[in-house]
Order: sequence, then structure tokens, then C-alpha cells
Amino acid sequence: MLAQGLQFEVSVSTFEETLDKSSFASAAGAASIDCFFHSRATSRDALFTSPDYARETALHKAIEVAQRRLGDGQLADLVIGADTIVEAGGQILEKPRDERNATQMLSSLSGSRHAVHTGVALIFPRSVDSGLGVSPLVVSFAETTHVQFADLTPETIAAYIATGEPFGKAGAYGIQGVASSFVQSVTGCYFNVVGFPLHRFSSELVQRLQAGVLS
Repeated sequence: MLAQGLQFEVSVSTFEETLDKSSFASAAGAASIDCFFHSRATSRDALFTSPDYARETALHKAIEVAQRRLGDGQLADLVIGADTIVEAGGQILEKPRDERNATQMLSSLSGSRHAVHTGVALIFPRSVDSGLGVSPLVVSFAETTHVQFADLTPETIAAYIATGEPFGKAGAYGIQGVASSFVQSVTGCYFNVVGFPLHRFSSELVQRLQAGVLS
């Protein structure tokens, strides 16, 4: 963000990331929105995808922070929420609970191609949604990148877990760290795998600047 010339403050969301995975067919898309001034919920009968899961989690994170800041009398120009997940074999992989869980995740990624979905939610508390006629303006999207892993031996997986790097990372690996040596190819945005699709975010932000949403 600093490289983009933006002034920002990091606020950790208290949203527990407990969305029902069974409601999502695959994990990035149309999220339900329950904002602080109005409610716009997508029917749970609708078919959700894995990218939807990431996008909706990001949205809940952003809403929680925006509501909290509003309660504290702080109205931000923009609140950004993001959530990254890994999808492999039709399963959503988030952060590993423990070493055993990390081993299971990395074993499932070994020698295969998986998808990394990052959902991003942008809340503009000072702006009105022209379609609904109320504030705030909410924009959300998801970006997907495909990653091919090399074959990983049990010894390699154990050694990697011993570094501590897998914990706190979706899919139990960080592409910017030691796990970069596991990656044979990346199709799509590299920064999306790191955890934030910088190009897509910048494009979305430029559109809002041109529309006069931000100045």
C-alpha cells in the first residue's frame, strides 16, 4: 500500500471466519451483504462457489471493521477487507490448525495443480450506492491464480513444517518464503497467492477515483 502512495491503518477484524463451507460449491463470487445501514442478502438457495467463500469472508471482515470504526466515531474514506484460501480437490483449505493438519494440506497439494482465491471487499462509508440510494458503497470481487506444485516427499513436508512457516497461511504454505522452491509454475497474479491481488485492486481503485467516489 505504501508503494501505491496510500496512507493506511491496519485494523485486525474480529470476524471468526466461520462461514458454512457446505454452502459453497467450489471457494471466490456473489456475496451476501449485511451492512451497517441496510441489508442486502443473497439467498442461501443460490449456488455459491469457492471464490464466493473468499469474497464473502472478506466482506464480513470489512463490515466488522467499518462498523467498529463508525461506533468509535471514525469514518474512514475506505475500508479494505481481504481473505485468501486454497482450493484443492474440491476442498477449501484455510490456515492449518496444527502440524497434522498442515501435513494433510501439503500432502494434498504435492505434485498437483491447485487454485488460490483471494476475495477483496471495498467499503466506501462516505459514498452512496447509486443503485440502492443509500450508503455505504460496497464493492467486492475475487481473483483466482493457479499454482502447480512439485512432488513433495514426507521428509520435505516435515522439514518445511518444522520451519513454522505454514502456520497462519492458507493451504499451509507461503509462496514468498521457503515454499517458493515447491512451485513449478504460476498462472495468474503472483501477488494474489501472496495474499492480495495488487493489480486488480489498483484497477478497481482507479475506477472509483475516476467516478469521483474518492478524491
